[in-house]
Amino acid sequence: MILNAETGWFDGVRHCPSPNFNARPDGEVSLLVIHNISLPPGCFGTGKVQAFFQNRLPIDEHPYFAGIAHLHVSAHFLIERDGVVTQFVSCNARAWHAGVSSFAGRENCNDFSLGIELEGTDELPFSDAQYQALKRLNQALMAAYPDLDATRIRGHSDIAPGRKTDPGPCFDWARLHEDLLDKENDK
Repeated sequence: MILNAETGWFDGVRHCPSPNFNARPDGEVSLLVIHNISLPPGCFGTGKVQAFFQNRLPIDEHPYFAGIAHLHVSAHFLIERDGVVTQFVSCNARAWHAGVSSFAGRENCNDFSLGIELEGTDELPFSDAQYQALKRLNQALMAAYPDLDATRIRGHSDIAPGRKTDPGPCFDWARLHEDLLDKENDK
C-alpha cells in the first residue's frame, strides 16, 4: 500500500472513484474519521456500499435504499469484512463523509479529514482482517501526513455526537491504539 502524493491515490488497493467530492479549502489532512456502514443494514459483501458512493444504488432492490438513494455521500476508504481496501476519493480531495461535524473547535471536518468506512454495524464486532487492514492503512496515512497521530483518529460519533453513533461500541479502540503503539515502536 503506497500513496502517490501527487494524485492522492494509493497503489495496492481497489479504486472505485466516486463523483461525491470537491476540493479541500486548504489542502490540509489532520484528522482520520472512522465510520461503519453496511447496505442493506447488517448485510455484508453486497457491493451496495460501492454503488451508494457512486450514486448507483438500485432503489427497487431493497426498501431501505429508497430512503437514502437521494444522498450524495462518499468516504475516502472502505475496509470490507475480508480486509479488502477500496479507495473512492483521492486523499487530496474532500470526501463527503462527516456531515455536520466539529473537532477541536473546528467545524466542517470534511475540510481537513480522511474518512475510513469499516463494513459493519454498531452491534457486531469487526473482523481481524479489518483491524489488520486498518493498521496498515493508518500506518501509511500517518507516514504521509505528519499532522496525523493517535489523538487525531476519531469515530464519527466523536465529531458528530448525538447525530451519529458509528463506529459503535463494538469497535476496539484499545486494539487500534495498540496497533499505533506498534508503529511508534518500529521507528
